[in-house]
Amino acid sequence: MLLEKALQLIDEKNALDPNKETYLNQEYPKELLYSKRMFAQLLDFDPDASEELKIAIRAQHIGRWEIPRSDYPSNKIGYIKWRNELKKKHASLTTEILNKIGYSEEFSKRVSFLINKKALKNDPETQTLEDVACLVFLEYYFESFSLKHDEEKIIDIVKKTWNKMSDKGHEYALKLNLSASCQDLVGKALQAS
Repeated sequence: MLLEKALQLIDEKNALDPNKETYLNQEYPKELLYSKRMFAQLLDFDPDASEELKIAIRAQHIGRWEIPRSDYPSNKIGYIKWRNELKKKHASLTTEILNKIGYSEEFSKRVSFLINKKALKNDPETQTLEDVACLVFLEYYFESFSLKHDEEKIIDIVKKTWNKMSDKGHEYALKLNLSASCQDLVGKALQAS
């Protein structure tokens, strides 16, 4: 099946990530773990997701380590430029994989559209991808992020994250098993919105 082959090739690429993350006493290549978390969250959030969305979710950070954040200025403009370059790279690498295994050009374009988060708020699948990314951030990365930054910045990030999500995403986010300190920060961000 083409989907299984696409996911396998995406995983093989992400398994090359030299950055490691430990989860439940096991070490993983960072982006491989991220892509698996994204995929699992998608299957819970939208069990009937299209094949295009499944691939886009799995490939959202494919090869991310190849464009380090440190190569760009450490300001907002540098961050935005870095993010845009990443989206192009993720879409390009994924398109190569899809073309190699026989997906149509139309299918590949749709996956690329989703990876680039085109038409956020207007395209339901793009919105689902964004919701899933926000949920994965809140569930797996928010705690450590919150320990590295001051409360004002964290509240601002949560507000921005919340604004990108749909009502369904909000419902799921409020059910996440967050620590008391993270729940408190989310509460403060929502009150400040």
